[in-house]
Amino acid sequence: MHGSQQEQTHLSKSLNAFHLWGIAVGLVISGEYFGWSYGWGLAGTLGFLITTVAVAAMYVAFIFSFTELTTAIPHAGGPFAYALRAFGPWGGAIAGFATLIEFVFAPPAIALAISAYLNIQFPVLDVKLTAVGAYLVFMALNIAGVRIAATFELFVTLLAVGELLVFMGVVAPGFSLSNFTAGGWAGADQFSMGAIGGMFAAIPFAIWFFLAIEGVAMAAEEAKDPRRTIPIAYVTGILTLTVLAFGVMIMAGGAGDWTQLSNLNDPLPQAMKAVVGGSSGWLHMLVWLGLLGLIASFHGIIMGYARQMFALARAGFLPAPLARLHPRFQTPHVATIAGGVIGILAIYSDNLISIGDQSLTASIVTIAVFGALLMYGVSMAALFTLRRREPDMVRPFRAPLYPLAPGFALLMALVAMSALVYYNFTLALCFCAVMAVVVVLSVRHRSAQAPAP
Repeated sequence: MHGSQQEQTHLSKSLNAFHLWGIAVGLVISGEYFGWSYGWGLAGTLGFLITTVAVAAMYVAFIFSFTELTTAIPHAGGPFAYALRAFGPWGGAIAGFATLIEFVFAPPAIALAISAYLNIQFPVLDVKLTAVGAYLVFMALNIAGVRIAATFELFVTLLAVGELLVFMGVVAPGFSLSNFTAGGWAGADQFSMGAIGGMFAAIPFAIWFFLAIEGVAMAAEEAKDPRRTIPIAYVTGILTLTVLAFGVMIMAGGAGDWTQLSNLNDPLPQAMKAVVGGSSGWLHMLVWLGLLGLIASFHGIIMGYARQMFALARAGFLPAPLARLHPRFQTPHVATIAGGVIGILAIYSDNLISIGDQSLTASIVTIAVFGALLMYGVSMAALFTLRRREPDMVRPFRAPLYPLAPGFALLMALVAMSALVYYNFTLALCFCAVMAVVVVLSVRHRSAQAPAP
């Protein structure tokens, strides 16, 4: 790009390491508040615990490997940029649209959870209208400026982390290991085929504990000294989230009858209610502050999908208007609005998205996980390819235990994707069909454009 066109697509650098940690944790922290408990219904508490250990190991290996790519290629497209450099337009399109599906379909699930939390205090509120209202508010905040958005993200993330620690402390007196282990294999015998099948089926809900942490990569162009600040944010972020995930899951499961929490969008307030009662001030505090965890992820993922859509449009894979920046705030406002429209349509698409016995939320979570796992696999393949093809590339952070760590992350992503396809075949077909259409159309769109003068 040349001249004014380049200036119109320049993102300002204003984020420090603390902002980036807030984004890393904030993107994910709603996953500690809801969504994961659906895994209990499939695998039981003990089966799901094993699944979560395996998924956590995958994410630790992935993030330590992914950080090499992020620091070597600090680009708003994140995985799209890495795959484009490693595999060309087709690989870039696959990674870019897989990431976009992940980041566009995660917010509707979170918006519905925000509505569920508000509905506890205000039962008269319409759940879907409240979810749409959340979209409108946080799209506007994202458009208002990246430093404002990131500072808000950091603030609510700190409060949300503190609230999870409070939750664990309040329910600790009522914790019972026998509660956690009762029926812990979801009605199956330990390590029977039924129990093992339940563990594999529960993979997307274990991934929900960590889904979207890679979104920090999409803030790389707006980071100060990204080669130093991004590794700090990623490493501290994944450690924070791992501790919180296991703490919340174990404490909630031991607080009472966990089977009552396995199909809810608000498991933590319900777990706390079993310990302190429905009229406790602690419960009301959790409901209100618990909203902050959902808001942190909702707000942060909107930031992520806007940057991914912006990067794809800037590179010619999507229509050029999606790469426009707001003339005053220098944020990708058109992309922010476009992703929001898709998310709102998803909220009102029960009959299209909700498959079989799955709830709308569970189906949306599964679609987002399909996108994430495909992107993880392509990103690790890009890491291996670039190590071989460009050995002299400047790599401020190198993946530890190479090639074992990225190899393990790649293998786990393939195993998880296989299980996801097996247990969600109809959704897998839908995902593949959508990916095939958008990838082919986007590559043709890019090739049909005349080169810049």
